[in-house]
Amino acid sequence: MMEQLLANCRDYWLGWGSAERVDGQLAYYRSGLANGQLNGVLRLGDIDRLEQSLKDAAERLAGIPWMCWVGPDSAPGTAERLPGLGGVKLGAMPIMAIDTKDVVPAEGPADLEIETVHGLAALKEWVQTYTPSFGVPPELLDDVLRNELDRRDTARVVRFIGRRAGRPVGTSLLYEAHGVAGIYVVTTAEDQRRQGIGAALTVAALEAGRERGLPVGTLQSSPAGFPVYERLGFETVATYELFQLAPAHP
Repeated sequence: MMEQLLANCRDYWLGWGSAERVDGQLAYYRSGLANGQLNGVLRLGDIDRLEQSLKDAAERLAGIPWMCWVGPDSAPGTAERLPGLGGVKLGAMPIMAIDTKDVVPAEGPADLEIETVHGLAALKEWVQTYTPSFGVPPELLDDVLRNELDRRDTARVVRFIGRRAGRPVGTSLLYEAHGVAGIYVVTTAEDQRRQGIGAALTVAALEAGRERGLPVGTLQSSPAGFPVYERLGFETVATYELFQLAPAHP
């Protein structure tokens, strides 16, 4: 199901393209927010037009931080050519998948309560909870909330928030697209980490996907999350390589 896994990822991130979004051989999204994760290129599908595609992307994304994701849906050889075109490799992000039939409960704190997010007040609280993990400064909170509200694909999204003694301590999100349960925005408050909260929130989203009849769950893992997801039963099926464009392509 590799094609569906990649399409789920593209669709989720393209949903951030409130200012502009294109899903073609050059796939990119522009939220307009000053955060490198919230603007970017998701696919470079034509190796013969690679340099021109980068120039086009740089024009579309000028004035804001952005990064380039190079995965199996980009043309073979793209990652090898990017450094010669000004690309600076930031790292790699495993693409992981799990059969939702194999999902088992995760042990989190006994007092952890997980709720689905409904209504504007709850959505604002959810945004306030996850943005520190995304490196989003407080002055951008209202803009991030507006982008969440303006998503065109809200019917595909289920958001979860975890609480301890009423305090929000973590988040996750299920994104249903292409017959796949995409798991995103898995975060835990810094002072609550290593207690199983992220794992419990991931399982909550996976279980919601299983209830919707989605056979496979997928996510893209950070280095910190990787051992957690492996313990849950996720397997690495491919990799995104992440690049930043040097000043030659501002």
